[in-house]
Formats: sequence, C-alpha cells, structure tokens
Amino acid sequence: MTHPLIIDGLTKRYGDLVALADMTFTVHPGEIFGFVGSNGAGKSTTMRIILGVLAADSGRVLLGDRPIDLEMRRQIGYMPEERGLYPKMKVGEQLRFLAELHGLSTADARDNVERWVARLGIAERIDDNVGDLSLGNQQRAQLAAALVHEPSVLVLDEPFSGLDPVAVDVMSDVLKEKAAEGVPVVFSSHQLDLVQRLCDRVGIITKGSMRALGTVDDLRGRGGVTLHVTGPDTSTRWADGLPGVIDVDYRGADSFLTLDAGADDQQILAAAMSRGPVHRFATSLPHLTDLFREVVSA
Repeated sequence: MTHPLIIDGLTKRYGDLVALADMTFTVHPGEIFGFVGSNGAGKSTTMRIILGVLAADSGRVLLGDRPIDLEMRRQIGYMPEERGLYPKMKVGEQLRFLAELHGLSTADARDNVERWVARLGIAERIDDNVGDLSLGNQQRAQLAAALVHEPSVLVLDEPFSGLDPVAVDVMSDVLKEKAAEGVPVVFSSHQLDLVQRLCDRVGIITKGSMRALGTVDDLRGRGGVTLHVTGPDTSTRWADGLPGVIDVDYRGADSFLTLDAGADDQQILAAAMSRGPVHRFATSLPHLTDLFREVVSA
C-alpha cells in the first residue's frame, strides 16, 4: 500500500542564508510532481532533507501519517543530482549490492537487476565499470539504482540531465509506469517542456520558498488564455479596446490576444471578420516556461 509523501514546513538556514523557508507540499500516490526552480533555489536541499542526508532546522517529512525514519527511508528510491555510483565498480555488482542493502534477498536482487538493466537499455553493459559508460548510460544506471529495490516513493534530482531523446523517452515511460502503480514520484528539472508534459502538479520554488503550486493547467491558466488570430489587417489594430482583451501583440498577419476569464470569443470573432477573412482562430494556454520566468523574476 502506498502513502502520500508529505513535506511540512521545512526550514533550513546556513548562518544568515535562508535555504528553505516553510517548504510545504504533498506528493500523492500515483502522482508525478515536478519541482522546479533556478539553481540554488532549494530543490536539492529539500530532497536531501527528505532522504535524511541533511537535517532540517524545523518541519517534518512524513510518509502517510508517520514521520520518515531510517527504516522507512529504505522504501525511497533516490537519484541524486551528483551521481553517486562508484566509477570503478561493475554496474551489475553495484546494483545487486544496493538492492540487498535495501533488504532484498540475493535471488530477488539478481532478478531485479537483470530486469531493470534490460528495461533501461544497458543490459549489455552490466559487467562494465560504471566509469567506463557514457554519461547517458551512467544516468540510466543511476536510475536503475533508484528502482532496483522496488521503492514505494521516488525522489529524483535532475534525472533527465544529459540524456539523449531516446533515453528521455525511456525514463519518462518508467516514471509514468511507476506512478500508474501508485508510487508518489517527485523530480526536479530545468527542462520545463518535460515537466509540462509529464507532471500532474508542479511546484515552483525561488529563494527557498514555494511561490506557485498547482496542476500544470491551473498554473498555465494563471497567465490568461492566448487567442491566436490570423487574417484581419493588423495595421488597423482591430482588437484594441475589445472587452475582455488584456493585451494584443500584432505580428504581420497574426494577432495574439491575451484574454481574461470574461472575454466573449464570439464578439472577438465578429470584430476580426469585420476586418477581413479569418484563417485561424484558436486559443491556447501559455507555456509553463512563461509562468516560470514570471514567478522567478517577481
């Protein structure tokens, strides 16, 4: 049975520097949670506290209703940003050791290692030293290390860094599969297109504080709906002053309108058609990247 991962009011200081200030969020069973922010924002600090590598000055980390202790940390699959596998140790030997360290029998550890190296496309490198692998394959081996003991929670720090497109697809599929099994998955990434595509909810952190938290669509909707209209003569500035239109960007034959919640699209369409034929009339939400820039610059 899986439980939510609860981060409750974490605070961490280094002298006068506030690394985390009341960091609070929950990752539900079966949810993929994207944890994003600029370098130094506090993402890795939060993850290290979850794992017990760092101690918080205040706050709690719980799995369900229980504070996470040493035994419960064995249920967490962790992928650090600074890769932690021994470069002069063989891939398979190291993965089997880590699986047994987390409580698996020798037979189960061997079976899991064989399954995961095959799943992640590095089965032919199982007897190679980690340091002899390409950076992308070292990344795959590191993910195998996070998965080999069948964790009930996944905490991954920049798991997509340095991966080629094929490896990104493999890793994305694995995260979706684990979430489908009910595992809470939290990962940090600077690749916001992946975050937007994969995550159910996203938290944006800056200067140690959570500044935006919600579903991907909710967060993207904070910036207003964009309406792309092609056709009307933009030299007439046809959309200026229309009710519900917050802003207009005219680019050649294209007009990009930012709308508020009360905008009447039929009224806007009629205004567009009064200035010429309309070839495109489509709404879209802003990209998560736009919201990220807005939040971190605020």
